[in-house]
Amino acid sequence: MNPLPVSLPFTDRAEAGRRLAERVRPLAVTDPLVLALPRGGVPVGAELARLLGIPLDVLVVRKIGVPGHPELGVGAVDEDGHACYDDRALARLRLSRAALADTVEAERAELARRVEVYRRGRAPADPRGRDVVVVDDGVATGGTARAALRMVHRRGPGRLLLAVPVAAQSALDSLTAEADRVVALTVPENFRAVGEWYRDFGQLTDSEVTALLDAEADRDAAPAHARAVRIRSGDTDLEAELATVPGARGTVVLALGREREDPARRAVAAALGRAGYTTLLVDLLTSEEDAARRAADPGAPAEPPVAVPARRLEAAVAWLLRSTDSAGRRIGLFGAGAGVPAALAAAAARPADIAAVAVHGGRPDLAAEALPGVRAPVLALVQGGDSFVRELVEWALARVGGPHRTRTVPGAEELLDAEAGRRTVGEAAVEWFERHL
Repeated sequence: MNPLPVSLPFTDRAEAGRRLAERVRPLAVTDPLVLALPRGGVPVGAELARLLGIPLDVLVVRKIGVPGHPELGVGAVDEDGHACYDDRALARLRLSRAALADTVEAERAELARRVEVYRRGRAPADPRGRDVVVVDDGVATGGTARAALRMVHRRGPGRLLLAVPVAAQSALDSLTAEADRVVALTVPENFRAVGEWYRDFGQLTDSEVTALLDAEADRDAAPAHARAVRIRSGDTDLEAELATVPGARGTVVLALGREREDPARRAVAAALGRAGYTTLLVDLLTSEEDAARRAADPGAPAEPPVAVPARRLEAAVAWLLRSTDSAGRRIGLFGAGAGVPAALAAAAARPADIAAVAVHGGRPDLAAEALPGVRAPVLALVQGGDSFVRELVEWALARVGGPHRTRTVPGAEELLDAEAGRRTVGEAAVEWFERHL
């Protein structure tokens, strides 16, 4: 029997995928996509994709081995037909690229066969503009991972990540420049082979791989669990949208003035949903009230600007606890625009229910009277370069009764027109609620 290594952190590939999902969750924000390297990377990627609720596809790459010694990798070939060579290894072995021509053609043929088997006629996922997570069950030399990353990079992703449960340090060092972010759960000093770091590292068959891919394709085709709801607050019906996530990690209420359909706000909600949170987007103002507020109509409510939206937000939280499976859970609040002071005031009024608050834009200073009663941790996202707004935010946070943090959103504008701004706000919200919910 072969001696066991010092540590066996992973029971099997599925368990490794579950553990990897927690590290990847806050990083994959903008229309994310998991691309798994078959065969071994597919069960890892399938579990990660399932837990994060994002699509899965394969990225087929074949190792180029030394003739007569196929276990010695000196490069890889990808789905586009490109061959990526390890010229240092070739030099050590005194091999030319030309000497590998027959091997490369054989691997291209096998690659084409596997693509046909795995996809079953499905079109490959388009990575353009998306946060793409390339997943394998481990990295020993980095040859196949390098070819995979370069192939995705040529197709124009928004951001490119490599995520593996275990890797050799030398391989990771060589891959740092190939991706925007590299995640490895463990990098053992005594690394010899990927399989030594799993209790069950059995060889997979094509049928097992296709079964996992078919199951994920069926899940991706399932309808979203989102529905419009109306929440009664006094004599007003609030318009809202509830998006539930099976096995949700928590619930976040997005408190908005009249911005529920704004693409930027929905992008934040989508990021939270992909991170495993049920979300409730609620408009705290009616269309008439919002129009009056924008026009500074004398007929607008005479109460302080925060009072009515805050009471309505409290009603939304109460409805959520009463009418959904959020009962017994503490809730996060994300305030934007007119929802900023309302979120802070509601957090002060319901300290037992609100576990964390994040705000972006708006006027937190309008909740001045309520700020000392806010016990939940508060994150304030401030537009870069706006010193006046930053002073208002810092003034308000200095009066908050609990922990707080200010974070600049570089390049974002008030309505988050820039894709970079949307991504930053979504990432920041996910990270904050990951930490405090």
